[in-house]
Amino acid sequence: MNAAPERHLLVLAGGGHSHVLVLRRWLMRPVTRPPGTRLTLVSRHGTALYSGLLPAVVAGLEPMEAAAIDLRRLCTLAGVTFVQAEITGLDPAARELRLAGRPPLRFDRLSLDLGAVTATSGWSAGQAMAVKPLEPFLAWAERRVNGEPLVIRGGGAAAVELALAFRARGMACELLLQGECLHLGSAAANRAGERLLAQAAIPIQRRAPPEARADLACTGSRAPAWLGSAGLPVDPPSGRVLTESSLAVIGHPALFASGDCGLIAADPRPPSGVWAVRAAPVLAENLRRSLAEPPEPLRPWRPQARALQLLGDGGWQADGPRALAFLGPVALGPAVWIWQWKQRIDRAFMARFAALQPMAAAAMACRGCAAKLGAAPLASALARLDLGGPPRPVEDAALVATCADGSLLLQSVDGFPALVDDPWLNGRLTTLHACSDLWASGAALNSVQALVTVPEAAASVQEELLLQTLAGVCSVLDPLGAALVGGHTLEGRDGAGLALALTVNGRVAPAAHWRKGPLRPGEALLLTRPLGSGVLFAAAMAGAAAPAWMEVLLEAMQCSQAPLVPLLAAHGCRACTDITGFGLLGHLGEMLAASGAGLAVELDAAAISAYPGALELLERGFASSLAPANAAALALLEGPVRLAAPAALAGLLIDPQTCGPLLAALPAEQAPAALAALRAAGFGAAAVIGRVVG
Repeated sequence: MNAAPERHLLVLAGGGHSHVLVLRRWLMRPVTRPPGTRLTLVSRHGTALYSGLLPAVVAGLEPMEAAAIDLRRLCTLAGVTFVQAEITGLDPAARELRLAGRPPLRFDRLSLDLGAVTATSGWSAGQAMAVKPLEPFLAWAERRVNGEPLVIRGGGAAAVELALAFRARGMACELLLQGECLHLGSAAANRAGERLLAQAAIPIQRRAPPEARADLACTGSRAPAWLGSAGLPVDPPSGRVLTESSLAVIGHPALFASGDCGLIAADPRPPSGVWAVRAAPVLAENLRRSLAEPPEPLRPWRPQARALQLLGDGGWQADGPRALAFLGPVALGPAVWIWQWKQRIDRAFMARFAALQPMAAAAMACRGCAAKLGAAPLASALARLDLGGPPRPVEDAALVATCADGSLLLQSVDGFPALVDDPWLNGRLTTLHACSDLWASGAALNSVQALVTVPEAAASVQEELLLQTLAGVCSVLDPLGAALVGGHTLEGRDGAGLALALTVNGRVAPAAHWRKGPLRPGEALLLTRPLGSGVLFAAAMAGAAAPAWMEVLLEAMQCSQAPLVPLLAAHGCRACTDITGFGLLGHLGEMLAASGAGLAVELDAAAISAYPGALELLERGFASSLAPANAAALALLEGPVRLAAPAALAGLLIDPQTCGPLLAALPAEQAPAALAALRAAGFGAAAVIGRVVG
């Protein structure tokens, strides 16, 4: 979205309340964005949970989706790179953010909004589930059986509200306090909270011994320990990073911190979503000022002295939910109107993100394998190239040479404009996609060359993009014992973005070399994973794909299909292809074309699986930009491919796939054992989808 070449790297670490509001601000008011800066958000999850609605989710009053902010969608709309990774540390001197399983991210400026973890000092944690981080706690809470008693250690607002929420689900609860009373901020608030617990028949055990058993820990929070280990100034009890009033970390002008992991040293406030929200405009402005050329003076901020706290009772009573309101020494409620007030506040916050307008789906030109040229112009160009000659063979990988040991050397080339903005993940996905040509030929990968195109930018930005891209490539090669042996780099001009193309080389014994055909009557057709990546990415570009759908898709796409080769070979695979840009029908048509006349395929519509959300999106009118060109393959349904399918499934059959499945032809008698072997190896969605008939 920046017209000028990027000169700086700004990394937002964590998807907390401050950062999501900073992203929204940059989306709504692009003039407030740091100019000439590549913006990246790093989070371990694709969604950020809004804490204000979580008790209602636990109580069953709201679905999980109501409390989840879709970080991928927000980043897509704001023109920010989203990186899903676990942050493990920080090197302030080298200006590197360390990530699990991948290279560190370089930055010129780093903003920390990481949330917190549950503090467990002073008592025996045992088997107690920590309420923070929130995602594993919510998964644990979902598994709790109604009626099962629950012991909660803690006396703050979170402990009280969650006890009431579980009570609303019919669970008997008990609170274990370290001292004599609750700690809700004031004596009046404590008394109101105890009345609410007594009405709900939730007993309180005061001065509970440290070794007392608990199921759930709501015992306050502390910042991740690695912040202190990185040498940053921290508040000793809480581990929160100490900052100036500008939110810049004391002694580290390139670092900023806010939310539950930051603390203004001269004006401390307890961790709360209220202050995280109020910090966002200041953080956004000071990040911009820090990266201005020349840098501008940072804006100081003094947070409000007190924060309004609204505590819901979970709706355990027949007449519906109520809530308490606390502000300093004043406590009101419980009352229905306070609950309604809380609901309006919480829903208004979430509406800020739900109301963001996606780009029009019709304007999207898809990336990844959906950027492939359509089959018709490709075939026509090749026919004109070989006027009067025989058609060129259409195989997944070309035979280059026979090696001294008799094995065959195969080669293929593939690549496309970046499918995702994260250069490491794009490098990994592009490599897995390119290698599938070899795997569909029965070959093992041994070497790769890369052609990387990076956008016009400062040398430091291009270096980071190139490093992350090549590291993503090597994340596939290294476990397979393959080598990156060379390549070439280009600078994209006229606004061209990141792109990657790969030449992949592999070897296979002649007897184990699979081609697209010929198919034989009676063979079973086995598909190794679901379809639908094209329409899901098209919808994601328009901000219309549910975050859970993209989580499932990206997890599957990152799984290497190299282990399939020996399994399929062991069960008599005779012909194979990978399903990529032309969709299932297009590539099945290539197999039929390589098999001679007179053969047909009967497909089982019920056996063809789709990724979650794919069929729904097709029914809503979403489609990859390559799908119209692929629609020519639907003519096969009037000829050699027999299938009774609804319209949405027809759309799935021509959906272009990046990191798509292998389609293997096996002897029918071997298919059940092959299917069992694939599922045992982790390919649970593999299915026999049809058979070849004469």
